[in-house]
Amino acid sequence: MSTKISASGGPAAGGKRSIKIKDIYAREILDSRGDPTIEVKIELFGKIKSVASVPSGASIGGAEATELRDNDVKRYGGKGVLKAVENVNAIIAKILKGKNAARQKEIDAALIDLDGTENKSRLGANAILAVSLACAEAGAKAEEMPLYEYISKTYQIPPKDNPAGQANTPPSLKLRRASKYQIPTPMFNIFNGGKHADTNLDIQEIMIVPIANVSFSEKVRYGAEIFHELKKVLSQHNLDTDIGNEGGYAPDIKSTAFAFDLILEAIKKAGFKLGKDIALAIDAGANSFYDAKENKYILKADGVSLSSDRLVSLYLEWINKYNLISIEDPLNEKDWEEWGGAYRRLKTAKGELMVVTDDLTATNLKRITRAIKETVGSAIIIKPNQVGTLSETMETVNAARKAGWKIVVSHRSGETCDSFIADLAVAVGADFIKAGSLSRGERLAKYNRLMEIESEIKLK
Repeated sequence: MSTKISASGGPAAGGKRSIKIKDIYAREILDSRGDPTIEVKIELFGKIKSVASVPSGASIGGAEATELRDNDVKRYGGKGVLKAVENVNAIIAKILKGKNAARQKEIDAALIDLDGTENKSRLGANAILAVSLACAEAGAKAEEMPLYEYISKTYQIPPKDNPAGQANTPPSLKLRRASKYQIPTPMFNIFNGGKHADTNLDIQEIMIVPIANVSFSEKVRYGAEIFHELKKVLSQHNLDTDIGNEGGYAPDIKSTAFAFDLILEAIKKAGFKLGKDIALAIDAGANSFYDAKENKYILKADGVSLSSDRLVSLYLEWINKYNLISIEDPLNEKDWEEWGGAYRRLKTAKGELMVVTDDLTATNLKRITRAIKETVGSAIIIKPNQVGTLSETMETVNAARKAGWKIVVSHRSGETCDSFIADLAVAVGADFIKAGSLSRGERLAKYNRLMEIESEIKLK
């Protein structure tokens, strides 16, 4: 099924030189969990080369585009991606060779048409996205632009002196701007739970969010110092300091509240103040602890089985006690009606609170359109691999921004060292970015790239 994407060619469509694709080559590589994923290399006739690799999620929403796996139990337990690799090398490459790499929207539309399915199940969203992102990287190199600037110009994102969604944002959360581009505020996942770690913590992510009006580099310092202090705190409580998929700590814990208390202790010992320098946020990942048969949410660490109404009441307790400013995926993705009621209760709990959709909207234009209409949240997680092309990702971003929703660009639990989402976050003027904790190279690659971009835009 074809998605309606404008075929305008981006900044280099009528450019001064040809930026045609000479070759496309895919291969199987390993992600941060040691599972296979796909990498695509593109070479232009001007000898410009680009590389892109795609991540993979552990907590996967039902509406996400299809990640094509081989299902051959003799290789990687069935997780191999040789089919996706072959689809790039034998099918996609034939169609795209000779095309102008800078015509990003045309390329993405061709990929969507070539696949021909609603969820990219024929060629695989992993194969398609790797090609889409590699084309964007090639176009940026050919135009001699930073990737964030190239994406911004390709999709005609106007400079925003007052970014969408910030008009009613309290001063503590308004973002510093060094130029027409803004660097998003990081949300550091320092406690991994749910499907992201071998722990009894049901909540998927507990995050610290630097809210002081300081540079991005300083926010990274805040996060790193608290992260290291938390290790000392855990050791003092005789708790494990191993890390989970996203680089945060993952000890077995006696309750969710105790996890919050440990983080508050680390914040204080690191010399920061809750509510002034740092706030807390969670990704509940409620799909993973929802029992459909019982129609209950089972928090094993807390020893409770809750209705959706009682779960929201628990969130309200946490909001008031622990200064939570954001709750992601508070309920399971199928219960739209309950989401609306939860949002109405949660949004009034704290002036700065965001209710964030991820599994519910899955970076999907149709689903964010419904979410806006039914008023179920105020912010959206953006993960390109949930939808499969850069252009479709941008359509979803634009719909959310027009509605005044905040944008949170996000990684996945199975990542690579590709830092594309850092440039994407800057290009779209994202309010926040989630790239994991302050450890593991695949997480730090994104934060390091954002610090590099911060230095670049200060010089312009």
